[in-house]
Amino acid sequence: MPAQLRLYSTAMGDDDIQEPTVRIRLADLLPILALAKKNNYLWLQDFLDDEVTVTSDLYDVLRSFSSMHRRPA
Repeated sequence: MPAQLRLYSTAMGDDDIQEPTVRIRLADLLPILALAKKNNYLWLQDFLDDEVTVTSDLYDVLRSFSSMHRRPA
């Protein structure tokens, strides 16, 4: 028996936006994201526009690292 194709609507209204409710350690999250990125899992693309909240000190370190990393050698 062939698999049935199911179609889901991708249209989301403002009421469908989920507020963050789960906390996860960065040490637990990074390996999962790295593996998904490395293997090009399509589900990761669904979340690329999501925002994350980080502490101000981590933000400062990331910003500094980013600007240092982009400088030509």
